Amino acid sequence: MSQASRTRPSGSSTALSEAYDTALLDLDGVVYAGGAAIAHAVDSLGAARDGGMHLAYVTNNALRTPAAVAEHLTELGVPAEAADVITSAQAVARLMADQLPAGARVLVVGGEGLSTALLERGLVPVESADDDPVAVAQGYGGADMTWGRFAEAAYAIARGVPWFASNTDLTIPSARGIAPGNGAAVEVVRIATGAEPQVAGKPLPPMHRETVLRTGAKRPLVVGDRLDTDIEGAFNGGVDSLLVLTGVTDARQLVAAEPRHRPTYVDADLRGLLTGQPEVTETAGGFGCGGWTAAVRGDELVLEGDGDVLDGLRVLCGAAWSHAGEGTCGLDAGKAVARLGL
Repeated sequence: MSQASRTRPSGSSTALSEAYDTALLDLDGVVYAGGAAIAHAVDSLGAARDGGMHLAYVTNNALRTPAAVAEHLTELGVPAEAADVITSAQAVARLMADQLPAGARVLVVGGEGLSTALLERGLVPVESADDDPVAVAQGYGGADMTWGRFAEAAYAIARGVPWFASNTDLTIPSARGIAPGNGAAVEVVRIATGAEPQVAGKPLPPMHRETVLRTGAKRPLVVGDRLDTDIEGAFNGGVDSLLVLTGVTDARQLVAAEPRHRPTYVDADLRGLLTGQPEVTETAGGFGCGGWTAAVRGDELVLEGDGDVLDGLRVLCGAAWSHAGEGTCGLDAGKAVARLGL
C-alpha cells in the first residue's frame, strides 16, 4: 500500500525487526521521557539489536550532543555510541554550512548540542547580536533558557541576518507531562520579528537527508510517537513507520489522522518491533482485525466485538481513514475510542 493511499494500518507476517534493516528511533516519548526509560524500551531494543537490527536514534531535540545522548542511553541499558545518534542540531548545521562561508559567526540560541554541531561544520558560535553574526541558529535550550536569549535573536534578525531553527515541535514529553518545545520558543522570536526561519528537523527533508547520510540504511523503519514529525517525516521520505502510543499522540488523534500522518503500523510500545503486525481486512461494510469490527454509520464510527484493544484501534483507523480518503476524518470517534479505554 502506498503512503499516499493508506486507508488502514498494514500487517506484517514477520517481526518488524526482521523485515527492516534499521530502526530510526525517536527518543523523547519513545525510548525515554524526562530522562527515564519508557516501559519495555530497554528489553525490546536489546532483543531487536541481538536479532541483527541496526538501531539509530533520530531526535529533533537539539539540546544535547550525540555523545551525551549516547552516554545517557548506555546508562539506561541501551548501549549506544555517538555515531548512532542523529540530531536536528546536526541537520541544521549542515543546512547552514551549505549556505554560509567557512568560519562564519553564528548567533546560537540553544544548548551545547547546537554549538557542537555548528563547530563540526566549521561555523563559529557566538552569544550576542553585537558579535557580528551572519546568521541565527535556534534550538531547544532546556527549561533554563532565559528570555534574553530570544531578545538577542530578535536583535540580530531585525538587522537582516538569516534565521535557522533546528525544529519547530511545539511540545516535548517530560516525566511530569507535556512541556513547551522549541517550536514554542521559535514562535516567540517569530512574533517579535515577523521573520520566518529555515527549519531542518523532522518532518522536513534536511533531517531525512542527515539521517540517510549518517546511517546508510537500506530498508529503514521510522519509529516515533508524533504524527506531525516522526510519521510525517517518514511519509515525506517515502519510508515505512511504526507509531507507538507512549508519547504525544493519543488514539483520537490517530483515528483522525490525515494521509501524511497515517503510520504504516501501530503498537503500544517498542515491543511492537519484535512481533508481526495483524492484518486489517475489509469486511461487509467495514473493517475487521482480531475480534473487532468497525464501520461508519451516519456521522459516527461504530466499534463492535472484543479482544486486544490495539486491534480495535487498528480497525477504527481502517474505517476512519477509508471514509476520509485523502482528507481528514470528521466523524465522531469518541464512544468507540472510549470503549477501548485509550
